[in-house]
Amino acid sequence: MPRHDENGRRIAGWLADRLGAERVIYPGLPSHPQHALAKKQMSGFGGMISIELGTRERAATLLSRVKVFSLAESLGGVESLISNPAMMTHASVPVERRAQLGITEGLVRLSCGVEDVNDLLADLEQALEGL
Repeated sequence: MPRHDENGRRIAGWLADRLGAERVIYPGLPSHPQHALAKKQMSGFGGMISIELGTRERAATLLSRVKVFSLAESLGGVESLISNPAMMTHASVPVERRAQLGITEGLVRLSCGVEDVNDLLADLEQALEGL
């Protein structure tokens, strides 16, 4: 769990710098609306991160380009996983209901595993290039 948390923190910070903090959903970031509560309740923030890429096409492009992160519907293994809920786990949910839940077409979820964080960052860098 410590490596999962360390990788999540590093990657969330990097994504916030690259994409803008408003597009990264991670309780370990000071920009998260419940960051203070998370700090009180948690000893770490974990490796689960969501990012908003704006469109289904951009999300699909990212998912198709990653090489270290594996595409998966279920997140939370020791390996790094990635998904787009609108196309995967929540595809059968009506669009209006997904909108109420905050599940947009451009939402991508990352589960940062225990691999070398520099490999994960390099994978995301090459996958996000030009998006």
